[in-house]
Amino acid sequence: MVLVTGLSGAGKSTVLRAFEDMGYEAVDNLPLALLPNLVGIADDNPEHVPAHAVAVGIDTRTRAFRPDRFDAELARLRKRRDLNLTLVFLDCSSDVLARRFTETRRRHPLAVDRPVIDGIARERTAMETVRAHADYVFDSTDLTARDLKRIVARTFAAPEDGRMTVSVSSFAFPQGLPRDADLVFDVRFLKNPHYVAHLSPLTGKNAEVALYIEADPAYHLFLQKLEDLLTSLLPLYQREGKAYLTIAFGCTGGRHRSVMVAERIGELLRAQGMRVNVLHRELDRLREPGRVAPGDNL
Repeated sequence: MVLVTGLSGAGKSTVLRAFEDMGYEAVDNLPLALLPNLVGIADDNPEHVPAHAVAVGIDTRTRAFRPDRFDAELARLRKRRDLNLTLVFLDCSSDVLARRFTETRRRHPLAVDRPVIDGIARERTAMETVRAHADYVFDSTDLTARDLKRIVARTFAAPEDGRMTVSVSSFAFPQGLPRDADLVFDVRFLKNPHYVAHLSPLTGKNAEVALYIEADPAYHLFLQKLEDLLTSLLPLYQREGKAYLTIAFGCTGGRHRSVMVAERIGELLRAQGMRVNVLHRELDRLREPGRVAPGDNL
């Protein structure tokens, strides 16, 4: 069983749809009092494929929800030997949440008679203890719905083999640091393809851009030292029980150097048998449905 909770507007419905796509039985907006009953229901319909996993959405919208009750029920369920329970918490920056509610014209559940930002602040304070008990915290501030579903799928669909999931991302420093990054590296010291006319419209996923960056003598020394560092650090994180680690590479525009380095590190870590996601924040923000970003031909 996966319990999906978090801040309103942070992407819980998107995460539940991702679990449903993976074959989980998904139940949203379940009253907390009914959770024990759901666990005990057996499906005796012979036409149904038995569901061995269920994802349940519970948050401040649900009837009689209180964080202390949720914490108590979570503690009871974790004691059950017949249940493998995981708690997923969806977070997001307050300004992005406020914009989402404004754009969709939805009411925040805790801001019926007050500004939406007040409701967000109240909910964030109320959910602090629930967040502290989460097995996974996914921050959707800089993620598209597609990115969020991909992270959930790669985190939970793979067999449980004890491997840590590593997310490698690129970003632009002027747009702010990724909120969920554990390790951040600045690659603005590398030669910038932006100032080469025929390379500027392309991205770091393009072979010509990659060759240009690789021609910088600083690149190979950096990559060697970085590989040594990550090879020694990642097993230590995993040994301490960390299930999800995010490594972020930043440059000025988030389209060339950081993208290329993120791709290379992703390849290196996969070659070492690690479970890896590669995301490019600025490219995904520019990408429109049905179109391919310039230079995506590597």
